[in-house]
Amino acid sequence: MPKVPFFRTSIDEDDIDRVAAVLRTDFLTTGPVAAELEADLVSYTDTQAAVAVTSCTAALHLCLVALGIKPGDEIITTPMTFVATANAIVHSGAKPVFVDVEPETGNIDVSKVEAAITDRTRVVMPVHLYGQMVDMVRLSEVAEARGIEIIEDAAHALEARRDPASLGSHSRAACLSFYATKNITSGEGGAIVTRDPEFADRLRKLRLHGMTAGAADRYTGTYRHYDVLEAGWKCNMSDVQAAILVGQLRRIDELLDLRTKAFNRYRDALGDYDALRIPDRLAGSRHAAHLFTIQVRSEIRDEMLHALQQRGIGVAVNFRAVHLFEAYREQFQYGEGQFPEAERIGASTISLPLFPGITPDEQDAVADAVDDALKNLI
Repeated sequence: MPKVPFFRTSIDEDDIDRVAAVLRTDFLTTGPVAAELEADLVSYTDTQAAVAVTSCTAALHLCLVALGIKPGDEIITTPMTFVATANAIVHSGAKPVFVDVEPETGNIDVSKVEAAITDRTRVVMPVHLYGQMVDMVRLSEVAEARGIEIIEDAAHALEARRDPASLGSHSRAACLSFYATKNITSGEGGAIVTRDPEFADRLRKLRLHGMTAGAADRYTGTYRHYDVLEAGWKCNMSDVQAAILVGQLRRIDELLDLRTKAFNRYRDALGDYDALRIPDRLAGSRHAAHLFTIQVRSEIRDEMLHALQQRGIGVAVNFRAVHLFEAYREQFQYGEGQFPEAERIGASTISLPLFPGITPDEQDAVADAVDDALKNLI
């Protein structure tokens, strides 16, 4: 086992008891607890509707389907993201059109979006990388001027704000992730928040085969038949998953405060190294502190990863540039040199352990391991 794991959950005994309570009922699929979670998400994000699903990937895909995306359409996004963002676009039948990122933050460079728009562009899909929001005010101005929708990939950014923007305030919807290492987690899971109730209604049907009534509707009270309006998908969140999340969401401010303090402690400990680059944290924004990453010279990055692992430190890479993966090079003819900032970040980034329960001693161990590894590699 590593000395400092990459991630440790914040699931507590109350969360476990809540799951156990659901398991003692006769209703395990999408029901009252999922509805409770959705109501809490609406309250927390100040939106009007939430739709709980099985993953952020499913959330992104369903949003594109609900917007009527079809083969031949183009969707602008960033190559500096997990491949799920681009995969959701491909599954909708559209082409992912990448735009390079800001060198300081790794977020999509809004100043370059306009040049990527064609008469086939239907959607821009920004990714709030590491927990810091894209400039949604500027992006929405570009999109509205061209009649283009925005769907936010907010997998890292449930808590993020960037005055005056919040999730869904400048888009049709924002998609969330509750994957195993996310700020609140159900192991697997996701959700969509939106200020458009009609859009949410369509998404609820799409997440469950296109049916007009789910199990909770059919079997609560007098049975009623359902219709199928279109061939939908099977990606509704169960009450078991929702039960894991409800308590975490209700203490989310406490968890964010702990992660932010740990995030800042890393910046203080590692900010003076000439051999390290740390993404900027922007003024006027609330960073969700989902990931803390450092960047080193690309020629030593993998050696650095291995050196940290040998010292008992859990590490990850968030992310390799999507356009350089074989599937995207072959299908869409992307290649090296097209998006240099994303490529630089993808070749130089290391993600360090960050979670609410990380202790100062553990962070000191991480910083000491980084220092030791750098001394041996530079």
